[in-house]
Amino acid sequence: MAGTIQKFKRAFENKTTTAILAAVLAAVLYGINSPFSKMLLDKIPPTLMAALLYLGAGIGMLVVNLIRVWGKKEHLEAKVTKRELPPVIGMILLDIAAPIFLMLGLTLTTAANASLLNNFEIVATSMIALFIFKESIGKRMWLAVVLITLASLILSVSDFSSFTFSLGSVFVIAACICWGFENNFTRMLSIKDPMQVVVIKGFGSGFGALIIAFMARELHAGIVYILLALLLGFVAYGLSIFFYIKAQRELGAARTSAYYAAAPFIGVLASWAVLHERITWSFMIAVVVMIMGTYFAISEKHRHTHLHEGETHEHKHNHNDGHHNHLHEEKIAGEHSHKHTHEATKHKHPHTPDIHHRHSH
Repeated sequence: MAGTIQKFKRAFENKTTTAILAAVLAAVLYGINSPFSKMLLDKIPPTLMAALLYLGAGIGMLVVNLIRVWGKKEHLEAKVTKRELPPVIGMILLDIAAPIFLMLGLTLTTAANASLLNNFEIVATSMIALFIFKESIGKRMWLAVVLITLASLILSVSDFSSFTFSLGSVFVIAACICWGFENNFTRMLSIKDPMQVVVIKGFGSGFGALIIAFMARELHAGIVYILLALLLGFVAYGLSIFFYIKAQRELGAARTSAYYAAAPFIGVLASWAVLHERITWSFMIAVVVMIMGTYFAISEKHRHTHLHEGETHEHKHNHNDGHHNHLHEEKIAGEHSHKHTHEATKHKHPHTPDIHHRHSH
């Protein structure tokens, strides 16, 4: 019994640490988005910019995938199928709307303000995960949500004497709400190949935004700036989303977004260094409040007796995590992917809302 508990503990710690690193890396890559997008928006219309960012993600990750295929590397991930069509459609539609709102917001507010305000995505993701997708959120996460909401409100008020809201901030919050829903749809796809999900997301959302840009007659931009936007999309969207999905697989939607809170702070530093934007006192107060909220979000612990229902699905896995005990006709070591069945079982160990712990509370 003690050996089994230790096995669970080691597997949990290993996969959680890897997932946290993936979430932080995703945050760092996305953090450069706001300041550099702000610069490119002087030369590219907002709707076209949104389209180019996602197309850059799709094209870039498609090239990486082709290199993987040509290199004849073993493919361990499960592919997206027709069964996942509903969340795929939801993900694409929301990814068309969100960056357009963000680009509109960036034209009306500073890049630093937009970067930090992006933390409201944690609130939206957590609330949607809790009330619609029934993901467990503990007391510390609730406190984190309250603090991050407060910080977002501080940033949204442009004049404290009259309490009028900045239109640019409202657009950024609208983008965060869209991404909150999108994060939960993407969580449903996290069991599948992250690279394939990013390619689908990139081309689907990119072409959708491109159609809107065409209807709005906003397809004018220089080739050099288009190429720079595509490159930015590959780094800040493509690679970032890839690591974000890998983190979601183990951490769930709400907790991944909490670690992702590092992105706005990276954006603030980049805005200060690249655009020399002024940092106000209200901005500094919001930073402190958001840091407090982020601390409570990432320090939440979750452990209780829970029941695993019988389930059959397909995804990349190994047999060292205490949840994959099925047998193979021939000996298989390391990670692999195939359709497999979990028998119903009841036990207690530390866990996050990963793909095997989406039970109700």
